[in-house]
Amino acid sequence: MATHATKLAKRQPAGTQKITVEVPRELLARAQANTGAGVTETVREGLKILSAREASRRLLKMSSSGKAYFPMTWQQLKGKA
Repeated sequence: MATHATKLAKRQPAGTQKITVEVPRELLARAQANTGAGVTETVREGLKILSAREASRRLLKMSSSGKAYFPMTWQQLKGKA
């Protein structure tokens, strides 16, 4: 006999995790108004933005000038050098 957890696991897309979170109603309403989407897509969008923000911070820390260093010029990247 299949358990409730087994049934849920079968319906859950691969590579995803079902979570339960408690958030302030007003915060969720504002976020959904910004995305124009439902709860799941709004939470996904927020997580993507948070992840991208942290990646940007790490990239900026890679150089003391606050600019990223690339070993090639833009001309070399475009094949013009």
